[in-house]
Amino acid sequence: MTAIGFVGLGQMGSRMVERLMAAGYSVTGHNRTKSKADPLVEKGMQWADSSRAVAEASDVVISMLTDPAAVRAANEGDNGIIAGLSAGKIYIDMSTVDPGLILELNEKVSAVGASMLDAPVSGSKLTLEMGQLAIMVSGDEQAYEKVKPILLEIGPKVMYIGPAGQAMALKLAINISIIGQILLVAEGVLLAEKYGISRDKAVEGMLNSAMASAGVKYRGPFIAQMPDEPWFSIDMAQKDIVLALQTARELGVAMPGTSVTNDVLAVAQDMGLGEEDFAIMVRAVEEMSGK
Repeated sequence: MTAIGFVGLGQMGSRMVERLMAAGYSVTGHNRTKSKADPLVEKGMQWADSSRAVAEASDVVISMLTDPAAVRAANEGDNGIIAGLSAGKIYIDMSTVDPGLILELNEKVSAVGASMLDAPVSGSKLTLEMGQLAIMVSGDEQAYEKVKPILLEIGPKVMYIGPAGQAMALKLAINISIIGQILLVAEGVLLAEKYGISRDKAVEGMLNSAMASAGVKYRGPFIAQMPDEPWFSIDMAQKDIVLALQTARELGVAMPGTSVTNDVLAVAQDMGLGEEDFAIMVRAVEEMSGK
């Protein structure tokens, strides 16, 4: 069976590794903070001291990291992923970064004879645990066909999009919509609340209306009752919004709604809410309303 390497063992990455091991794959992993890997090592994951060592020990290398800086750090230098790749190996980045970085890494990976795919996901840690994660993939189509069975063990919905970077662009397009929808729900709830409707009733009414998309249905309830721990933080949401705005500027696409969402996320950060789930934007709107 294909030997898999995994770099980045946070909330999403660790759960992906668990699913792969449950499917019978041998996984070698690395994380900047080794203690986060200990539960996986106890379950059978092999530990590697560097990203390069992961790549050298694996046929397919997957990374799931927080931002472009983390992806660069994991790939560059003598101990990076690219230094451990060789002809015939496949590297899959499942992080959410800018399409430009994917194109840059794709060129470097190709130079050593390996193939690269960008495969960002749509969903949360709960979606992943429930086996409902959606994965969008772009890059070398032959490489995609080889690793599709592996990706299907992570999430049951796997879709090939096109050339390198396109899946990442689509992921950013999806995220700006989800984050923007939650902002609009927060505004609507506060409007209803100001008219005397309880927040719980306002949220319930909106979730049972025509405007309730799948994303709103699983995230909207947080506006009435925040989760014990964030599914996707304000800081992470703004990271994606900034990447989208950067890409839009490069392409000459106007995104006025996304710009407003970015402003509200910035207010939330200024309030010290950066590590809270991004549904906490409702408090930022309250602050802007003088409440």
